[in-house]
Amino acid sequence: MGRLEEQLASVLDKRQHIAKRRKLVVNSPNSIDFSSNDFLGLAQNTALRQKYLDELNALDTILGSTGSRLLDGNSQYAIDLEQRIARFHNADTALLFNSGFDANTGLLSTLPQKGDIVIYDELIHASVHEGMRVSRAGRLIPFKHSDVNDLNRVLTDICPTNKNVFIAVETVYSMDGDVVPLVEIVQLLKKYWPQRENGYIIVDEAHATGVYGENGRGVVCQLGLEKEIFARLHTFGKSLASNGAAVLGSNTLRDYLINYARPLIYSTFMSFNNLASIKCAYDILECGETRPIQRHLHNITQQFREAIQLPTGTLLPSDSPIQGIVLNGNAPVRALAGYLNKRGFIVKPICSPTVPKGQERVRICLHGHNTTEQIDALVGSVHDFFNVQKTNVTVPTSTSNALEPAKL
Repeated sequence: MGRLEEQLASVLDKRQHIAKRRKLVVNSPNSIDFSSNDFLGLAQNTALRQKYLDELNALDTILGSTGSRLLDGNSQYAIDLEQRIARFHNADTALLFNSGFDANTGLLSTLPQKGDIVIYDELIHASVHEGMRVSRAGRLIPFKHSDVNDLNRVLTDICPTNKNVFIAVETVYSMDGDVVPLVEIVQLLKKYWPQRENGYIIVDEAHATGVYGENGRGVVCQLGLEKEIFARLHTFGKSLASNGAAVLGSNTLRDYLINYARPLIYSTFMSFNNLASIKCAYDILECGETRPIQRHLHNITQQFREAIQLPTGTLLPSDSPIQGIVLNGNAPVRALAGYLNKRGFIVKPICSPTVPKGQERVRICLHGHNTTEQIDALVGSVHDFFNVQKTNVTVPTSTSNALEPAKL
């Protein structure tokens, strides 16, 4: 083993010692999924599968991409798909990216002009941080998670300013599952810029796509705030059983990203079979086939929260399909996840540094294909774990979020 590999192995050993070493795992095909982002269950939907196969057979073109979109990867098929996505989400235009990470990175790295200010929710996704890190922004300022009062404090500190001010939030947060107070943020922004002079909101709808709004259009559409948001991001790798993402916004924004977003310019574009998969997912959404699935998903979410009984401060305050059971430390959440895995449930521990130290949790995702009986069985197993581990479970003593007092 060479010197470099010895150094790498030593770093990995240290991570192993503090229970932070990540590994790739293969889920048991016989276990019940309470982990994936397949919120609508479309990844295993037979109607979508057949629609996709029919679309592939009807395509009179190659399956691959052949290059960057700015060189040989573009097609009328991609342009038509973007226009359809834009219409569905009530936006002017859409621009496809290979992933949500690429889209956020491309948007946040290029949009702020020299000296501009980006204000971001402290729990914003790592892809936004990656974009901000290489941007030309003069200041990057976090505010307390979904705390409109703290956002107001930040805006008061920086205003008046002649710089562009961007506020970056998610509609549904991937690790906490709570929904952003978007109406209040929009109203607050109007207080400082009544004519939208230089205050702009960027919204990541990754975990809301397909789950919220009419036919799954997202939280922004559900609230009727399309005209108040400068840029929106929708991803296809979660509820839509595909991969890739689209940035929604003005024609000027689209043209600007085509010229400056490096993840778009220097990446091979997605293949035709990927584009076909996205198109078929939107076929399913647009015709209303997912409406009953949406209703069932929200019903079992309510069922889960009404049935679960945990120590105060343990259950995260979420009404979305993303639920979190917080324990203090990587070892305890690994123990809970392992216990549930042995009971036949696929759940995953979310350890620090992915989440803040002391806020480690088992992340539970509910799906349109989960039954009410499976919810009851999962809740029962969680209760069994806490009963068995009653003297060993350490709940969080403080958090950056206001945790809901769970039922006793």
